[in-house]
Amino acid sequence: MSISVGIADDQQLIRLGLRVLIESEDDLDLRWEAENGRRALELARASPPDVILMDLRMPVLDGIAALQQLSAEPALSAVRVVVLTTFESDENVFAALRAGAAGFLVKDAEPSDLLRAVRLAAAGESLLSPTVARRVIDSLRDSRPAPPRSHPGLAELTDREREVLTLIGEGLNNEEIGRRLFVSPATARTHVSRAMVKLGARDRAQLVVIAYQAGLVR
Repeated sequence: MSISVGIADDQQLIRLGLRVLIESEDDLDLRWEAENGRRALELARASPPDVILMDLRMPVLDGIAALQQLSAEPALSAVRVVVLTTFESDENVFAALRAGAAGFLVKDAEPSDLLRAVRLAAAGESLLSPTVARRVIDSLRDSRPAPPRSHPGLAELTDREREVLTLIGEGLNNEEIGRRLFVSPATARTHVSRAMVKLGARDRAQLVVIAYQAGLVR
């Protein structure tokens, strides 16, 4: 079964590159392209894809606003959004994660990394590599020197779930967590799911935010 993909980016050259990449894969199906956030919302409502690759900085309606509206619509709850960013000049990554992004990629990522990200997003997996997660956390630390804020659900976590939350904050996926804790990926996935329920997190990206805000990742 193929994974349907939507593209939202105001740069025609970027859309072209993403289109060629997606159409080259047998298991991916390009559903639509949009040049701004408003058009992306219209197309998502008419034909919800499994994954949307969304730029943050677009005219008419930017990626953050579009993501917030998309996340608020129950009919689109299954749509996963991967944010595309230049990162070095983009200060809205944290806001994107809080708004419900499944993760993010830098626009100069390797094609293989982007394809892997789409497939991971469709499977509900993490999209934050340890390197990228560390850069986000370092950026947030520099720009947001606020003291740690404890999430009320942290008290409900078991020691193992808290350990898993910390590893998610470092950007590890289920297989990597399993190797670190000497458990199977399925067991790691169970711990992640339970942590999400207890913390009221929509996805793994929001777990990263919670881990950072609680001071679990340094």
